[in-house]
Amino acid sequence: MTTHTVDARHRSAGPARQTGRRGIGRQILLLTVTALVAGATGVAGTLLQQRLSAPDASAVDAQAAELAEDLRHDLNVGFRSPGRTYGGQFTEGTLVSHAEAHGGVLLSAGTEREKSGGNVHTAQMMLGLLPPGTKTVDANAYPVRCYRYTFAFGAHSVRQSTMDCPTTRTDNKPGSLVAQMGVLLAQQPTGTNMYRQTPTAGHPHTPAGAVDLLKDKRLVSAGDTVHVVAGKSAGSGVYVLALRINDGCHYLRMDAASSASRLIPLWLAPADEQETCEADRAVAAAPLYGIDPAKAG
Repeated sequence: MTTHTVDARHRSAGPARQTGRRGIGRQILLLTVTALVAGATGVAGTLLQQRLSAPDASAVDAQAAELAEDLRHDLNVGFRSPGRTYGGQFTEGTLVSHAEAHGGVLLSAGTEREKSGGNVHTAQMMLGLLPPGTKTVDANAYPVRCYRYTFAFGAHSVRQSTMDCPTTRTDNKPGSLVAQMGVLLAQQPTGTNMYRQTPTAGHPHTPAGAVDLLKDKRLVSAGDTVHVVAGKSAGSGVYVLALRINDGCHYLRMDAASSASRLIPLWLAPADEQETCEADRAVAAAPLYGIDPAKAG
C-alpha cells in the first residue's frame, strides 16, 4: 500500500510540474508579446510624431528634381531638343540662375578630371530659401534642404542626391548659414535683365567698360552700388571680373564672340567664394560647362 501510495504521488506530481511549467511559459510568452507590442507601438508612435512634426519637404524636393531636368536639357546632345541648343552652352552663371529660379543658391561648384580624360562637375545647392514664382505660400511649405548635382557630358550624366546642409556661415561669423544666404539673396541687383542671356560685345574689356555694360544692359539699376574688385583676361577674347554689387560678390564674363549672346554674363558667386571674391576665382568659374557638338564640329 505504501509503495502504491508513493508511486501514485510520483505519477501525479509529474503532470502537475509539467502543467506548472506550461503556465510559467505562457506567462513569459504573454509578457514578451506584450513588451513587443508596447515597443512597436512606441516606435510607431515616435515615427508618427516625427512624421507629423517634420516639415513636408515634397515641394522643395520637386524643385530639386526640376532643377536636375533643367540641367539635362542644357546637356541634351540630341539633334532634336526643342527650344534648346544642341548640348547646351553654359557656365557657372547658368547653374546660379537655375538655383535662384528654384528658390535657392549655389553653395559651391567644382570640377574634377576623370581617369578617362573627361571632366565631372559638382554643384552643391541650398533650396527652399524662397518659394519659386510669385504666389504666396505657407512658410513651412519650402523647408531648406541641400542637394548635390554631378554631371559630365550628355543628359544621362546628371545625378542628383540630398546632402546635409552646412551648419556654419561662410564668413566664420556666429549665426545661421540659412540666414546669411537669405540676406545675400536680398542684396541681389535690381536690374531688369538679371540672369538673362545677354551679349557683351562692344564694350571695352576694362573695369570702366564693365560698369558701362552693367548699366547699358540694365543688369543693375541706379539704386545698386557697384564696386569692381579686379578683372583678368581669360583668353580667347574673354575678360572676367569680380565685383561687389550691393556687398554681394558677383562674377562678370565679357566675351567678344558672337556665340556668347547665349550666355548669362553676370551671376552671384558661390557661397564659399563670397568672402574671397577674387579675379582668379572668377576666371576659374568662367569656362564653359556645356559643349555644343553642332558648333564644335
